[in-house]
Amino acid sequence: MIVEEFKQMLSQKSVIRELSEYATERAKQIGYENVFDYSLGNPSVPVPQAFTDKLVGLASSKDSMAVHGYSPSLGITSVREKVAASLSRRFGVDYKKEHIFMTSGAAGALAHAMRAVATAGDEVITFAPYFPEYTPYVHGLGAILKVVPPDTETLQINFEAFERMFSPKVAVVLINTPNNPSGAVYSTETIKKLAAFLAQKEKEYGHDIYLISDEPYREIVFNHVDAPFVAKYYTHTITCYSFSKSLSLPGERIGYVAVNPNNPNAALIVNMCGQISRGIGHNCPPSLIQLAVAEVIDMTADLSVYETNMNILYDGLTKLGFSCVKPGGTFYIFPKALEDDAVAFCKRALNYDLILVPADSFGCPGYFRMAYCIPTEKVERSLAAFEKLAKDYQ
Repeated sequence: MIVEEFKQMLSQKSVIRELSEYATERAKQIGYENVFDYSLGNPSVPVPQAFTDKLVGLASSKDSMAVHGYSPSLGITSVREKVAASLSRRFGVDYKKEHIFMTSGAAGALAHAMRAVATAGDEVITFAPYFPEYTPYVHGLGAILKVVPPDTETLQINFEAFERMFSPKVAVVLINTPNNPSGAVYSTETIKKLAAFLAQKEKEYGHDIYLISDEPYREIVFNHVDAPFVAKYYTHTITCYSFSKSLSLPGERIGYVAVNPNNPNAALIVNMCGQISRGIGHNCPPSLIQLAVAEVIDMTADLSVYETNMNILYDGLTKLGFSCVKPGGTFYIFPKALEDDAVAFCKRALNYDLILVPADSFGCPGYFRMAYCIPTEKVERSLAAFEKLAKDYQ
């Protein structure tokens, strides 16, 4: 029998993927250089040569089973040790290998983390604008996703709405900073306020409330932006990370869960993740890629182009009359559409071969997302197309 739930999901395909496919087809007609495709957040900078060299060296010099065999359920021990040591060194939190679980990217990390601390009927709270795939992630548990409306003036947490929505059923608060789709980075003040509120509610309700911090864009933070390490401020934090953006490795699907070592259940949660894998099939990420990222653990690709592209777009769009909070990181910018219906606005943009993503599915109708991980010269040339689009609304 066909499962009806997943059959129905076919009518709810990702608008991002659909627009990306449209852009690919359009490029065949008029040339890639003439399509300004801001749809898909696919890192555009090269993988560091050092990573490639380590990968080749490992593949050619190590025993075949050591690099191509199954890893242990929790990840390769030496890799977990290096991840823990890097986090401790960089952020001053005393992680050990017992607090690290290797995963197939940030999605795999979230899948494990949520199942470790939430179950059917629990509430998971997140904040708009938010990554739309959170909906199937949470619903797959049988849990309930509650979305706090945005503070569009600052793109920090809307605490007034958040406090109104909070209830004893909340098991998890899920944050994403630096944020997809907005590029906002939660400040130290915001994180401290959130941590104090959750600690107060834990006392009031008499049960743990977990903060799951989704951090695949952690390394893409712009100059002089306050970007705290979330786990430093709240004991019941589970950090979900991916090397996809920092090393430009999205296709390699490698990341980790890091449970705050000050949590008395940290090692237990990591061991539970090994058992959760048995039920969801996310077990044993590639051994070769684990070993290679461990060799360049504190390295990133040259991410500077993203700040260059952001400044070009922010300055250009605001001069054209677009309203936008300046991003603090990632490779996304989140302007307000020039009409209330962002879907209609993005459809009109197609007339100028601007591929923009309406933000309705991100919980922010009236806004649109641009993934500016494209060549800088195309970013510059796209401003002429935006100027023509803006004139349509004058």
